Amino acid sequence: MKIAVVTDSTAYLTAETRQQHHIHMLPLVVNIGAKSYQEEIDLAAEDFYSLMKSAEDFPKSSQPAVGAMYQLYEELAKEHDAIISIHLSSGISGTYQNAAALSREYPEFNIHPFDSEISCYVQARFVLEAARLAAVGIGPEQIMARLEHMKKRSRAYFMVDDLMNLQRGGRLSGGAAVIGSIMKIKPVLHFSDKKIVVFEKIRTNARALRRIEELLGQAASKADYPIIATVIHGNIPEKGQAWLEHLQQEFPDIRFELSYFGPVIGTHLGEGALGLTWTEDTELSYPI
Repeated sequence: MKIAVVTDSTAYLTAETRQQHHIHMLPLVVNIGAKSYQEEIDLAAEDFYSLMKSAEDFPKSSQPAVGAMYQLYEELAKEHDAIISIHLSSGISGTYQNAAALSREYPEFNIHPFDSEISCYVQARFVLEAARLAAVGIGPEQIMARLEHMKKRSRAYFMVDDLMNLQRGGRLSGGAAVIGSIMKIKPVLHFSDKKIVVFEKIRTNARALRRIEELLGQAASKADYPIIATVIHGNIPEKGQAWLEHLQQEFPDIRFELSYFGPVIGTHLGEGALGLTWTEDTELSYPI
């Protein structure tokens, strides 16, 4: 079968990677003031953080238009037997729900929507694996089963530098944000039930990062298979790289990569956020 792989912009795969692996991307929209931008097309991450600092109103994001999704699926269905469509968590965006609705309305397109229940480079890892399997002729049902298997073996934890972004984005009450800022609390966040929630409240950046390292260490000590991990940063590539190098020394058996929080996820986490994701899986220890 000839299978197309689709994702949205919050996987934060580079244009070169998408082109290399024949991955099709649907951009989410970021609204800053009166202007709308297509994430990863006419708004890069570094530009977003600069605009965010000077914006009077808090940026808002929206899922791709249903019409744009339909047009892409219709075009792909002309030359493909099936479409695997992988999207950010349905708990923070309606993108997956729209893909699922289109799959029901147009069964002739043979769309297989997948809710990553997360975002960023964990989502990207699912996309890359789907592309790898599609390239060697694996069928859509097997690919979907493989993605579900990977989902169970994936984790992600984030630390934000400024609690006010979570408050402005509706993820934290105003009072909690103010008290947390005064007490210099740096919450460790994760995805739970498809939403971004507080995992633990910790004092200082250093302690929060150490706690995330502890969680990785616990996972590594129990892992049946190799782990591949990704450090993700909010417009602080030097700090992200420094943390990656530190982690590589602490965990020499784990392969680490570097990625970033783009505009949509950056509206909630803010500049200065750091995250660590990992997937435990035997096949993922090899480059795609």
